[in-house]
Amino acid sequence: MKLFLKVALFTVVVPGSVAVLVPFLLGGDRTVAGGAWLGLAVCLFALGIAIYLRAVWDFAKIGQGTPAPIDAPKRLVVRGIYRYSRNPLYVAMLIIVAGWAALFGTALPLAYAAGLFILYSLVIRLHEEPHLAREFGDEYTVYTQQVGRWLFRLRRR
Repeated sequence: MKLFLKVALFTVVVPGSVAVLVPFLLGGDRTVAGGAWLGLAVCLFALGIAIYLRAVWDFAKIGQGTPAPIDAPKRLVVRGIYRYSRNPLYVAMLIIVAGWAALFGTALPLAYAAGLFILYSLVIRLHEEPHLAREFGDEYTVYTQQVGRWLFRLRRR
């Protein structure tokens, strides 16, 4: 229960701000798009939320930790959705931000998403990957060779 509360608090504060509050505010006084744009927005929101929930579930269940750096998983999480992406939480937030762009029919949230992608890339390459390599050693090295940073890799047979 304690782990669930920590994950819930992190979710409200970080993804809640980054993927919900800021993009919503970027929509300004725009009206909600209709038709296909609304359908696309709903699909993007559903996909992003599903990826996010699965990723935090894997962190909690397998890694016995949360996405918060101060309470990181104690084990390297390489199962579940982490078999397809080393950074599904970031992928989920970018998908949700794209959903806001579709919902409001404006590119401003996409520009914000591009900025987030650059920021995430820097954090991943300069901090997270070196930290995980020190923390988990060869296990992490093998994982990086098998799973893409952002999306799944097509494997040769």
